[in-house]
Amino acid sequence: MYYKFSGFTQKLTGPWASEAYSPQGLRPVVSTEAPPIIFATPTKLTSSPTGYDYAGKNKVPELQKFFQKCDGVSVHLKRGLPDQMLYRTTMVLTVGGTVYCLIALYMASQPKNK
Repeated sequence: MYYKFSGFTQKLTGPWASEAYSPQGLRPVVSTEAPPIIFATPTKLTSSPTGYDYAGKNKVPELQKFFQKCDGVSVHLKRGLPDQMLYRTTMVLTVGGTVYCLIALYMASQPKNK
């Protein structure tokens, strides 16, 4: 629902949607004249385009060759020891979290003796 402040009753009233988008009787004015040109002077184009190297060398093709080579190693372990450590840490935390959740559920299911 749309709301509008009524100057007569000093309360919020529910007007039509078109009135809600034009608050307090202000209506959009359609201009009949063209807007002024901001930049009247023509821009000067450079004769030779300069290439900017923001990101450095593109390493994607080299990494694609590295990760797509068939050597029997899984993709998530291709980079060696750091990937193995991350994988093993993730697995230990996953198994540990699962065991912790099961223990917490078991303890919550047992009634407390007083």
